Amino acid sequence: MWEGLINKYKKFLPVNKDSKAITLCEGNTPLIRASNLEKIMPGLEIYLKYEGLNPTGSFKDRGMTMAVTKAVEEGAKAIICASTGNTSASAAAFAAKAGIKCIVIVPDNKIALGKLAQAIAYGAKIIAIDGNFDDALHIVKEISNNHPITLVNSINPYRIEGQKTAAFEICDQLEESPDYVCIPIGNAGNISAYWKGFKEYKEKDNTNKLPRMLGFQAWGAAPIVENKVFENPETIATAIRIGNPASWDKAVKALDESNGIIEKISDDDIIKAYKMIANLEGVFAELASCISVAGLYKLYMQEKIDINKKVVCVLTGNGLKDPDTALKLDRNVKNIKCDINLIEREIVGDIL
Repeated sequence: MWEGLINKYKKFLPVNKDSKAITLCEGNTPLIRASNLEKIMPGLEIYLKYEGLNPTGSFKDRGMTMAVTKAVEEGAKAIICASTGNTSASAAAFAAKAGIKCIVIVPDNKIALGKLAQAIAYGAKIIAIDGNFDDALHIVKEISNNHPITLVNSINPYRIEGQKTAAFEICDQLEESPDYVCIPIGNAGNISAYWKGFKEYKEKDNTNKLPRMLGFQAWGAAPIVENKVFENPETIATAIRIGNPASWDKAVKALDESNGIIEKISDDDIIKAYKMIANLEGVFAELASCISVAGLYKLYMQEKIDINKKVVCVLTGNGLKDPDTALKLDRNVKNIKCDINLIEREIVGDIL
């Protein structure tokens, strides 16, 4: 029986022996062979690490189980975070499970409704500001410094500890380390966490090699690629609409140590990948997730990816987080009178 990632990987995590895990049975997400994407990129063995099947629908649950477990262990009565969506949903859910309060600060009108709905349902106190994510993060840092409220954004070191377990799972599922790992970069904590996990697993002889990390940012929010702060980041992929990543230095270190690559991807190419992953593989991921596949395709076409290698693309969130995006695309819906002959003619015409 799966009892959550803390119980599974306790020997790799900074928790006390008698510490009670605050868990929603997060982790243990599937690694899906993308056989149809492989036809578009022949010579690669491609897998999708579908983090959208975590309890609140994103990879944030991995870090949040650790952050909230440690907060409770240290006597916290409340947690706080800035969020573009997924962090707010995860923090609110784990706070509810722990029986403590959660405060969320979000950019007004810059958060997908599916994510906001979750935070509301879990009972968080939500404050929307007329600023961007970076403004919100500055505010929560100040509040947590001045009050006994635990900050649970990715600058909380326990978040990284929890998120690194995805690397352990990938190695366990493949029975080896992949050659490449493609990952979206927003606040930049996740790529740092994966790299930390792969290194620790290799140090304990659970795998015999390390992957190259391939990170991707959107054109309108590419501070690490451009090596400059984006004062007003903009991209359709709201989860990575961040202009000054909190874990910038750690991400650069992970890329350097792994001989990795970081690239920026256009919104049009992110949308193409979003459609491709759903239409070809039957996997519904949120837009920011799909930049990992869009980025892989770009590097593949530029011949920057070695052939006959195993590649894992991390899909960080579930497409149901932002259903409005799917509904704005070409809608394959046809209205027909309730007449079986007309309906039959339409169906047969399409199929045969």
